[in-house]
Amino acid sequence: MSTRLVQAFEMAAQLHAGQVRKGTSRPYIGHLLGVASIVLQYGADEDVAIAALLHDAVEDQGGAPTLARIRLKFGDRVAGIIDACSDTDVTPKPPWRERKEAYIRSLRTAGPDELLVSAADKLHNLRETLADLRFEGDRLWERFRTGREGTLWYHGALLDAFESSGQIPLGLLSELRQTFAAISDPS
Repeated sequence: MSTRLVQAFEMAAQLHAGQVRKGTSRPYIGHLLGVASIVLQYGADEDVAIAALLHDAVEDQGGAPTLARIRLKFGDRVAGIIDACSDTDVTPKPPWRERKEAYIRSLRTAGPDELLVSAADKLHNLRETLADLRFEGDRLWERFRTGREGTLWYHGALLDAFESSGQIPLGLLSELRQTFAAISDPS
């Protein structure tokens, strides 16, 4: 493991210290490691893996000043991927549906690195949602502001955008489809 990757992990751990996954006691760093693992599985280089580790830093931990710190430490390419994977860098965040629709539209012009990190992020989210749904049942949907309907709309629209991009590795796209289908109809 390179020094830069270790530094990215340390920064992610510092920025997300004390943060847990929505509705759980699981440390948030587990999600970031999961996303990094997925991008590496699909051939990502070091910059993309670093961006995967830090993909939520701007959106959840400080906005534009955090992006500037990342750019200074890891360069323009890493910062650009993270910026493209962030649905906002302002506080308070704009309304949920507005942010999500804008993010989905932004995927139309995203490059392969940005799409890989985004798809890996969404796959990891779906994997955790499916595992929690199997354990908690429909009570799971209470943790999401938009409930089951909004969550399924968002992930379905993302899946459509990923499919139409033609830039997502087929194995990743297949797992996204299968996991989404399992959540949509858990019977």
